Amino acid sequence: MLDQIRDLYQEVVFDHNRNPRNFRVIDDATRKIDGFNPLCGDRITLYLKLRDGVIEDVSFQGQGCAISTASASIMTEVVRGLTEQQAHELFATFHRITTGQDDDVKLEDLGKLAVLAGVRAYPARVKCATLAWHSLEAALADEATTVSTE
Repeated sequence: MLDQIRDLYQEVVFDHNRNPRNFRVIDDATRKIDGFNPLCGDRITLYLKLRDGVIEDVSFQGQGCAISTASASIMTEVVRGLTEQQAHELFATFHRITTGQDDDVKLEDLGKLAVLAGVRAYPARVKCATLAWHSLEAALADEATTVSTE
């Protein structure tokens, strides 16, 4: 299964980097946070619109490497409609799959998110893939500082 995911990983990363989904500003966002990965230079501004504990809308702006952009794009697709608790749980799962600590995670159950498990083959790029996700966690916690992967 991991060989198939590695092959799909490259294809999906290229697609989401070339055509990022939800790459826009949400003017009436209820949360906004900046994220920065000093190792790679990735920068992101994440916008959330929460209503009654549910992520009603999510988007991002910024610039970064292909992995960072693709991860943010995929993240915005998969977390829309989730409760804050579900998003926290998905973050924990995502962190496990990208760092190789996924003994109890069935990748086939993760849908398109599973392709990002391929980043574990490139340890120096894990911070690129997780920047948007750490930014999401900070936005959900309503933190006011810039998120850094360092």
